[in-house]
Amino acid sequence: MIGDYTYSEFFSILAMQGFAGLILFSVFVLMALGLAIIFGQMGVINMAHGEFMILGAYVTYLCSTLVTAYLPGFFPYYFFLAMALAFAASFSLGVLVEWALIRHLYKRPLDTLLATWGLSLVLQQLYRSVFGAREVGVTLPDWMMGSVVVSDTIEVPLNGLFVMALTMIISLAVYVIMYRSSWGKRVRAVVQNRVMAGAVGINTKKVDRMTFGLGCGIAGIAGSAFTMIGSTGPTAGQLYIVDTFLVVVFGGAGSLIGTIASAFTISQAQSTMEFFLSGSMAKVLTLLTVVGILMLRPQGLFSLNIRR
Repeated sequence: MIGDYTYSEFFSILAMQGFAGLILFSVFVLMALGLAIIFGQMGVINMAHGEFMILGAYVTYLCSTLVTAYLPGFFPYYFFLAMALAFAASFSLGVLVEWALIRHLYKRPLDTLLATWGLSLVLQQLYRSVFGAREVGVTLPDWMMGSVVVSDTIEVPLNGLFVMALTMIISLAVYVIMYRSSWGKRVRAVVQNRVMAGAVGINTKKVDRMTFGLGCGIAGIAGSAFTMIGSTGPTAGQLYIVDTFLVVVFGGAGSLIGTIASAFTISQAQSTMEFFLSGSMAKVLTLLTVVGILMLRPQGLFSLNIRR
Protein backbone atom coordinates (compact mmCIF):
# COMPACT_ATOMS: atom_id res chain seq x y z
CA MET A 1 0.00 0.00 0.00
CA ILE A 2 1.07 3.57 -0.78
CA GLY A 3 -1.15 5.88 1.22
CA ASP A 4 -4.75 4.99 0.33
CA TYR A 5 -3.75 3.20 -2.90
CA THR A 6 -2.52 -0.28 -3.72
CA TYR A 7 0.70 -0.52 -5.71
CA SER A 8 -1.16 -1.26 -8.95
CA GLU A 9 -3.56 1.66 -8.44
CA PHE A 10 -0.67 3.98 -7.58
CA PHE A 11 1.34 3.12 -10.69
CA SER A 12 -1.77 3.25 -12.86
CA ILE A 13 -2.49 6.77 -11.66
CA LEU A 14 1.14 7.76 -12.26
CA ALA A 15 0.88 6.34 -15.80
CA MET A 16 -2.29 8.34 -16.47
CA GLN A 17 -0.65 11.48 -15.07
CA GLY A 18 2.34 10.82 -17.28
CA PHE A 19 0.12 10.59 -20.34
CA ALA A 20 -1.67 13.80 -19.31
CA GLY A 21 1.80 15.33 -19.11
CA LEU A 22 2.50 14.16 -22.68
CA ILE A 23 -0.64 15.93 -23.91
CA LEU A 24 0.44 19.10 -22.09
CA PHE A 25 3.91 18.59 -23.55
CA SER A 26 2.42 18.47 -27.05
CA VAL A 27 0.61 21.79 -26.60
CA PHE A 28 3.73 23.36 -25.07
CA VAL A 29 5.84 22.20 -28.01
CA LEU A 30 3.42 23.51 -30.63
CA MET A 31 3.22 26.85 -28.85
CA ALA A 32 6.95 27.04 -28.11
CA LEU A 33 8.07 26.13 -31.64
CA GLY A 34 6.45 29.25 -33.05
CA LEU A 35 7.72 31.39 -30.20
CA ALA A 36 11.24 29.95 -30.49
CA ILE A 37 11.33 30.94 -34.16
CA ILE A 38 10.16 34.47 -33.41
CA PHE A 39 12.08 35.06 -30.17
CA GLY A 40 15.12 32.88 -30.78
CA GLN A 41 15.71 33.72 -34.44
CA MET A 42 14.46 37.32 -34.51
CA GLY A 43 14.84 38.57 -30.93
CA VAL A 44 11.21 39.75 -30.87
CA ILE A 45 9.29 39.30 -27.61
CA ASN A 46 5.81 38.48 -28.90
CA MET A 47 3.41 38.79 -25.96
CA ALA A 48 0.48 38.32 -28.36
CA HIS A 49 1.55 34.78 -29.23
CA GLY A 50 -1.28 33.32 -27.15
CA GLU A 51 -3.81 35.35 -29.12
CA PHE A 52 -2.50 33.91 -32.40
CA MET A 53 -3.08 30.50 -30.85
CA ILE A 54 -6.65 31.43 -29.92
CA LEU A 55 -7.25 32.72 -33.45
CA GLY A 56 -6.49 29.19 -34.67
CA ALA A 57 -8.86 27.80 -32.04
CA TYR A 58 -11.68 30.11 -33.12
CA VAL A 59 -11.11 29.23 -36.79
CA THR A 60 -11.45 25.56 -35.82
CA TYR A 61 -14.65 26.36 -33.93
CA LEU A 62 -16.07 28.17 -36.95
CA CYS A 63 -15.18 25.24 -39.21
CA SER A 64 -16.87 22.83 -36.81
CA THR A 65 -20.02 24.95 -36.70
CA LEU A 66 -20.24 25.64 -40.45
CA VAL A 67 -19.47 22.09 -41.54
CA THR A 68 -22.04 20.70 -39.10
CA ALA A 69 -24.68 23.07 -40.48
CA TYR A 70 -23.94 22.99 -44.22
CA LEU A 71 -21.66 20.00 -45.03
CA PRO A 72 -22.48 17.24 -42.54
CA GLY A 73 -21.10 14.60 -44.89
CA PHE A 74 -17.64 16.21 -44.66
CA PHE A 75 -17.71 16.34 -40.85
CA PRO A 76 -15.42 13.32 -40.19
CA TYR A 77 -12.63 15.08 -42.12
CA TYR A 78 -13.22 18.73 -41.26
CA PHE A 79 -10.47 18.90 -38.64
CA PHE A 80 -7.73 18.63 -41.26
CA LEU A 81 -9.26 21.54 -43.18
CA ALA A 82 -9.62 23.46 -39.92
CA MET A 83 -5.92 23.07 -39.13
CA ALA A 84 -4.95 24.31 -42.59
CA LEU A 85 -7.25 27.33 -42.29
CA ALA A 86 -6.01 28.02 -38.74
CA PHE A 87 -2.43 28.10 -40.02
CA ALA A 88 -3.41 30.33 -42.95
CA ALA A 89 -5.33 32.79 -40.74
CA SER A 90 -2.61 33.08 -38.09
CA PHE A 91 0.14 33.24 -40.72
CA SER A 92 -1.66 36.03 -42.61
CA LEU A 93 -2.29 38.03 -39.44
CA GLY A 94 1.34 37.52 -38.42
CA VAL A 95 2.61 38.85 -41.76
CA LEU A 96 0.29 41.87 -41.44
CA VAL A 97 1.43 42.56 -37.87
CA GLU A 98 5.10 42.32 -38.86
CA TRP A 99 4.57 44.76 -41.73
CA ALA A 100 2.46 47.24 -39.77
CA LEU A 101 4.14 47.07 -36.35
CA ILE A 102 7.10 44.77 -35.71
CA ARG A 103 9.39 45.92 -38.54
CA HIS A 104 9.59 49.36 -36.96
CA LEU A 105 10.79 47.96 -33.64
CA TYR A 106 13.69 45.63 -34.47
CA LYS A 107 16.65 45.97 -32.08
CA ARG A 108 14.24 47.40 -29.48
CA PRO A 109 13.09 44.28 -27.59
CA LEU A 110 11.41 46.16 -24.76
CA ASP A 111 9.38 48.14 -27.27
CA THR A 112 8.29 44.94 -29.01
CA LEU A 113 7.21 43.59 -25.61
CA LEU A 114 5.02 46.62 -24.92
CA ALA A 115 3.66 46.81 -28.47
CA THR A 116 2.72 43.12 -28.65
CA TRP A 117 1.24 43.26 -25.16
CA GLY A 118 -1.02 46.05 -26.38
CA LEU A 119 -1.79 43.99 -29.48
CA SER A 120 -2.80 41.05 -27.28
CA LEU A 121 -5.29 43.24 -25.42
CA VAL A 122 -6.72 44.52 -28.72
CA LEU A 123 -7.10 40.97 -30.06
CA GLN A 124 -8.73 39.78 -26.83
CA GLN A 125 -11.31 42.55 -27.06
CA LEU A 126 -11.84 41.80 -30.75
CA TYR A 127 -12.50 38.11 -29.98
CA ARG A 128 -14.84 39.13 -27.17
CA SER A 129 -16.79 41.43 -29.50
CA VAL A 130 -17.05 38.88 -32.32
CA PHE A 131 -17.48 35.59 -30.45
CA GLY A 132 -18.73 36.78 -27.06
CA ALA A 133 -17.16 36.50 -23.63
CA ARG A 134 -18.34 32.94 -22.97
CA GLU A 135 -16.08 30.01 -23.79
CA VAL A 136 -16.96 27.82 -26.75
CA GLY A 137 -16.02 24.29 -27.70
CA VAL A 138 -15.80 22.25 -30.89
CA THR A 139 -17.52 18.99 -31.77
CA LEU A 140 -14.92 16.34 -32.57
CA PRO A 141 -15.44 13.64 -35.23
CA ASP A 142 -16.42 10.22 -33.92
CA TRP A 143 -13.03 8.71 -34.81
CA MET A 144 -11.37 11.12 -32.35
CA MET A 145 -13.65 10.10 -29.51
CA GLY A 146 -13.11 7.23 -27.13
CA SER A 147 -9.87 5.75 -25.91
CA VAL A 148 -7.41 2.91 -26.34
CA VAL A 149 -7.51 0.43 -23.45
CA VAL A 150 -3.96 -0.33 -22.34
CA SER A 151 -4.89 -2.27 -19.20
CA ASP A 152 -7.80 -2.69 -16.81
CA THR A 153 -6.99 0.65 -15.18
CA ILE A 154 -5.23 2.62 -17.96
CA GLU A 155 -7.01 4.15 -20.95
CA VAL A 156 -5.40 6.47 -23.49
CA PRO A 157 -7.71 9.08 -25.14
CA LEU A 158 -7.64 9.00 -28.94
CA ASN A 159 -7.63 12.78 -29.24
CA GLY A 160 -4.53 12.88 -27.04
CA LEU A 161 -2.78 10.43 -29.37
CA PHE A 162 -3.78 12.62 -32.32
CA VAL A 163 -2.33 15.73 -30.67
CA MET A 164 0.96 13.93 -29.98
CA ALA A 165 1.17 12.63 -33.55
CA LEU A 166 0.46 16.14 -34.84
CA THR A 167 3.22 17.53 -32.62
CA MET A 168 5.74 15.03 -34.00
CA ILE A 169 4.82 15.91 -37.59
CA ILE A 170 5.01 19.67 -37.01
CA SER A 171 8.32 19.38 -35.13
CA LEU A 172 9.82 17.37 -38.00
CA ALA A 173 8.49 19.87 -40.53
CA VAL A 174 10.01 22.80 -38.62
CA TYR A 175 13.35 20.98 -38.42
CA VAL A 176 13.35 20.37 -42.18
CA ILE A 177 12.34 23.96 -42.93
CA MET A 178 14.90 25.57 -40.62
CA TYR A 179 17.88 23.24 -41.10
CA ARG A 180 17.43 21.41 -44.40
CA SER A 181 15.93 23.97 -46.76
CA SER A 182 17.37 26.93 -48.65
CA TRP A 183 14.89 29.24 -46.93
CA GLY A 184 16.11 28.05 -43.52
CA LYS A 185 19.67 28.82 -44.58
CA ARG A 186 18.62 32.35 -45.47
CA VAL A 187 16.94 32.74 -42.08
CA ARG A 188 20.07 31.62 -40.24
CA ALA A 189 22.24 33.83 -42.44
CA VAL A 190 20.14 36.86 -41.53
CA VAL A 191 20.36 35.95 -37.83
CA GLN A 192 24.15 35.60 -37.91
CA ASN A 193 24.97 38.66 -40.01
CA ARG A 194 22.13 40.76 -41.40
CA VAL A 195 24.38 43.20 -43.31
CA MET A 196 26.39 40.46 -45.04
CA ALA A 197 23.20 38.51 -45.83
CA GLY A 198 21.77 41.58 -47.53
CA ALA A 199 25.02 42.15 -49.40
CA VAL A 200 24.87 38.70 -51.02
CA GLY A 201 21.34 39.28 -52.26
CA ILE A 202 19.07 37.95 -49.49
CA ASN A 203 15.91 40.01 -49.05
CA THR A 204 16.20 40.41 -45.28
CA LYS A 205 12.88 42.21 -44.91
CA LYS A 206 11.03 39.37 -46.64
CA VAL A 207 12.85 36.81 -44.50
CA ASP A 208 11.81 38.66 -41.35
CA ARG A 209 8.20 38.85 -42.48
CA MET A 210 7.92 35.20 -43.48
CA THR A 211 9.71 34.06 -40.31
CA PHE A 212 7.32 36.00 -38.09
CA GLY A 213 4.36 34.70 -40.10
CA LEU A 214 5.60 31.10 -39.81
CA GLY A 215 5.90 31.38 -36.03
CA CYS A 216 2.38 32.77 -35.78
CA GLY A 217 1.04 30.13 -38.17
CA ILE A 218 2.43 27.33 -35.98
CA ALA A 219 0.67 28.98 -33.03
CA GLY A 220 -2.56 28.75 -35.05
CA ILE A 221 -2.07 24.99 -35.45
CA ALA A 222 -1.47 24.81 -31.69
CA GLY A 223 -4.84 26.53 -31.28
CA SER A 224 -6.53 23.81 -33.33
CA ALA A 225 -4.92 21.16 -31.13
CA PHE A 226 -5.94 23.13 -28.03
CA THR A 227 -9.64 22.77 -28.91
CA MET A 228 -9.37 19.02 -28.29
CA ILE A 229 -8.35 19.39 -24.65
CA GLY A 230 -9.95 22.66 -23.53
CA SER A 231 -12.60 25.25 -24.29
CA THR A 232 -11.82 28.42 -26.21
CA GLY A 233 -12.29 31.91 -24.78
CA PRO A 234 -10.94 35.41 -25.51
CA THR A 235 -8.32 35.19 -22.75
CA ALA A 236 -7.46 31.48 -22.96
CA GLY A 237 -4.14 32.23 -24.67
CA GLN A 238 -2.86 34.05 -21.60
CA LEU A 239 -2.99 30.79 -19.64
CA TYR A 240 -0.16 29.40 -21.77
CA ILE A 241 2.01 32.39 -22.70
CA VAL A 242 4.07 32.41 -19.48
CA ASP A 243 4.68 28.65 -19.63
CA THR A 244 5.61 28.95 -23.30
CA PHE A 245 8.19 31.67 -22.68
CA LEU A 246 9.51 29.56 -19.82
CA VAL A 247 9.90 26.58 -22.16
CA VAL A 248 11.77 28.64 -24.77
CA VAL A 249 14.13 30.33 -22.30
CA PHE A 250 14.80 27.15 -20.32
CA GLY A 251 15.55 25.14 -23.45
CA GLY A 252 17.80 27.80 -24.94
CA ALA A 253 16.37 30.45 -27.26
CA GLY A 254 16.52 29.29 -30.87
CA SER A 255 17.33 25.65 -30.12
CA LEU A 256 14.79 23.19 -31.53
CA ILE A 257 16.10 20.28 -29.46
CA GLY A 258 16.24 22.48 -26.36
CA THR A 259 12.63 23.58 -26.85
CA ILE A 260 11.40 19.99 -27.08
CA ALA A 261 13.49 18.81 -24.11
CA SER A 262 12.40 21.78 -22.02
CA ALA A 263 8.71 21.28 -22.87
CA PHE A 264 8.93 17.59 -21.92
CA THR A 265 10.69 18.31 -18.62
CA ILE A 266 8.34 21.06 -17.52
CA SER A 267 5.11 19.32 -18.59
CA GLN A 268 6.01 16.00 -16.95
CA ALA A 269 7.20 17.65 -13.73
CA GLN A 270 4.05 19.76 -13.51
CA SER A 271 1.69 16.88 -14.32
CA THR A 272 3.37 14.47 -11.87
CA MET A 273 3.38 16.95 -9.01
CA GLU A 274 -0.31 17.66 -9.57
CA PHE A 275 -0.95 14.11 -8.36
CA PHE A 276 0.63 14.87 -4.98
CA LEU A 277 -0.15 18.60 -4.68
CA SER A 278 -2.69 21.12 -5.92
CA GLY A 279 -2.41 22.40 -9.49
CA SER A 280 -1.31 25.88 -8.42
CA MET A 281 1.34 24.55 -6.03
CA ALA A 282 2.68 22.20 -8.72
CA LYS A 283 3.02 25.14 -11.11
CA VAL A 284 4.78 27.23 -8.44
CA LEU A 285 7.28 24.48 -7.60
CA THR A 286 7.96 23.85 -11.29
CA LEU A 287 8.57 27.55 -11.84
CA LEU A 288 10.89 27.83 -8.84
CA THR A 289 12.88 24.79 -9.98
CA VAL A 290 13.32 26.16 -13.49
CA VAL A 291 14.31 29.59 -12.16
CA GLY A 292 16.87 27.94 -9.89
CA ILE A 293 18.39 26.02 -12.82
CA LEU A 294 18.46 29.17 -14.96
CA MET A 295 20.37 30.95 -12.20
CA LEU A 296 23.07 28.29 -12.55
CA ARG A 297 22.83 28.09 -16.35
CA PRO A 298 21.36 31.36 -17.70
CA GLN A 299 21.92 30.40 -21.35
CA GLY A 300 19.47 27.48 -21.11
CA LEU A 301 19.86 23.77 -21.68
CA PHE A 302 21.07 23.74 -25.29
CA SER A 303 22.48 27.21 -25.88
CA LEU A 304 25.35 25.99 -28.07
CA ASN A 305 22.95 24.96 -30.83
CA ILE A 306 21.32 28.34 -31.30
CA ARG A 307 23.30 29.24 -34.44
CA ARG A 308 24.85 26.83 -36.86
